[in-house]
Amino acid sequence: MTDSTAERRHELSSFLRARRERTSPSDVGLPGTPRRRTPGLRREELANLAGISTTWYTFLEQGRDVRPSLQVLTAIADALRLGEPERAHLIMIAADETHPGEDSEYLAPEVADVPKMVNPNPAYVTGSSYDLLAWNDAAVELFPGAIDAAKPNLARWIFTNPAARDALPDWPVVAQGLLARLRTNAGKHPGSPRFQRLERELRTSSPEAEAWWPRYDIATSQAGAKRVRSRSGQEQLMTYASFHVSDQPEQILTIYRPA
Repeated sequence: MTDSTAERRHELSSFLRARRERTSPSDVGLPGTPRRRTPGLRREELANLAGISTTWYTFLEQGRDVRPSLQVLTAIADALRLGEPERAHLIMIAADETHPGEDSEYLAPEVADVPKMVNPNPAYVTGSSYDLLAWNDAAVELFPGAIDAAKPNLARWIFTNPAARDALPDWPVVAQGLLARLRTNAGKHPGSPRFQRLERELRTSSPEAEAWWPRYDIATSQAGAKRVRSRSGQEQLMTYASFHVSDQPEQILTIYRPA
């Protein structure tokens, strides 16, 4: 068994266990009992709901050498009441393929030029692990300190730089959302040294990241609104939209404007 296969099975195990423990019996129409040694559903309860054997599901959650079919994965997703992003993530990490973890990402020059083209609206391009690959001056002003490092990374800034908490009045919400998107991407790259290093750094440096990472929240990039505080202390509401780069779908262009 290759290292990447072991990592993929571990990722699948972690995701299934996290979702099972967060699904209560009442969520799936089962009667609750006053004494439960573990949170959420028991393995046998989930297996019964999915129509598979408890032993087989246990092997799957333990990272053993079992290969679930799409039909079985769908049944498990139905039993756990997974939403569409979570279903897609489950199928992705259960796929029997490898994802090499390159240490850096190539950004096409045409894409790198886009943030400068939309000045004075703040804009930047992030890679799969939220390295900042391109940005404009307005983004530097909007998120102070985020692009000062030799290799800037949005997740590292949010969780390890105090300036992020000053710039983002709703920091807990923003930080949880970004970590969920990073966790989603990390699951697609099991064994990637780049993701592993970033995970260790965030969890070592931030008690919030250490508490939230095992929850295995799933999220995808989308449009929305965010409160931002300037260096002078003035707050404003900014709307934003995120766009996938067509030939590099894990690279995201994000553009802000005042609401």
